[in-house]
Amino acid sequence: MGVIKLNRVKVYAYHGCLVEEGQIGSDYLVDLKINTDLSIPAQSDNLSDTVDYVHLNKIIKEEMAQRSKLLEHVCDRILNRSLSEISTITKAKVTVRKINPPIGGDVASVGVTMTKKR
Repeated sequence: MGVIKLNRVKVYAYHGCLVEEGQIGSDYLVDLKINTDLSIPAQSDNLSDTVDYVHLNKIIKEEMAQRSKLLEHVCDRILNRSLSEISTITKAKVTVRKINPPIGGDVASVGVTMTKKR
């Protein structure tokens, strides 16, 4: 087994329950960690034998582009797509953080982390 990680993928998106969040948007950071068997690509040195992080990044960007009220909903979509599109993933964990959330305080970010297994 092995782990592939995408760390701090920066995306501008329009998630949130407030009307203003859907109009103005804000910055988000996404971390995606997937578990998969890396023994074959470790030997073959072929991209086709592993999970391409370009594909994972595409999933993140496309799902972040679809507005949701809750970060939980966005996380679930990222996990579902990752598992459905890439059959070799055995487990996936995603964290979505909203930078400078409009919650009336000095808060660097808020976030949600979810995990799914096959």
